[in-house]
Amino acid sequence: MTTAEVSKLHIEIRDITREEIIKIWAIDRGEVIENTYSIQNGKLILKPDYYDMKGWPSGESEHYTPILIDCFNRGGTFLGAFQNGKLIGIMVLDNKFIGTQKDSVQLKFLYIDKIYRKQGLGVMLFNKAVVRVQEMNAAKIYISATPSENTVNFYLNRGCVLAKELDRVLFELEPKDIHLEYAIP
Repeated sequence: MTTAEVSKLHIEIRDITREEIIKIWAIDRGEVIENTYSIQNGKLILKPDYYDMKGWPSGESEHYTPILIDCFNRGGTFLGAFQNGKLIGIMVLDNKFIGTQKDSVQLKFLYIDKIYRKQGLGVMLFNKAVVRVQEMNAAKIYISATPSENTVNFYLNRGCVLAKELDRVLFELEPKDIHLEYAIP
């Protein structure tokens, strides 16, 4: 999606305020998932695994809102895509350096409302994360991706690879996620 296309759809990309963080939970992240990835012997394996993800799991907002507010308070990047005042996409990038070399930052959230997917909005927000990470002089973006085929393929198509070094804390939080990294060019 180009800037002109975003403008044509009346989508505004901007920093979100601390008070707007709660709007994240209005994004419809629903998706019918037919396949998921797992890692076996260091390789991604795709297997049939059907489920109908209807929005956010129970308790997600209560669990993650304080984590997001903490990230915001320490200067994390929160970019929102808005259409007519409604948040339809979010990118949250932490500014806390992680990894043994302290050279990586975590992409905490990248969600696009289901009716706005496959239009380039996710790519645009991911690219903005890359620019921000370059400005931070970090070497990598660390991603804990939901193991759904669409999500993992999105990141693989951006050039992400399996994380060479798992962040122990993040892995323990999301052991079924696919932990990826993106090397900053």
